[in-house]
Amino acid sequence: MNIGATLDRAIEQRVRDSFDQQGLMALLGAQMVGVTVGQVVIRLPFRAEVTQHHGYFHAGGTSAIADTAGGYAAYTMFPDDSSVLTVEFKLNLLNPGQGDYLEAIGRVVKPGRTLTVCQLDVWGVFDDRRIHVATGVQTLIRVQSR
Repeated sequence: MNIGATLDRAIEQRVRDSFDQQGLMALLGAQMVGVTVGQVVIRLPFRAEVTQHHGYFHAGGTSAIADTAGGYAAYTMFPDDSSVLTVEFKLNLLNPGQGDYLEAIGRVVKPGRTLTVCQLDVWGVFDDRRIHVATGVQTLIRVQSR
């Protein structure tokens, strides 16, 4: 499978249905806006409820959408009878989170039968520019669905 290639519709629907069950993503107001093989894009619109005391996006929201984008990027490459859990991730915050929305891109770097590694990037998006807010790496494990 080529990273970024169009997904089979059934796999994309499985991924989107799972995302729709994410309570935290609903609470934050995050939306899955892109799903391809090994890559997922999640947006978090700016609003006061997702900021910290200086008015920037809170690092908790930034890391939550980054972790989720990577997890679902890996999930696009897993069999139907499996699920995904984060084993570990590290996120470097490069710039204050600001913009009309944050955009998290999770991309599979190394797929595996058990462990998969993803690259995570978060961008602050304005009408006229994008600011690189965070970058990181994540390890995920494939587990049998319950």
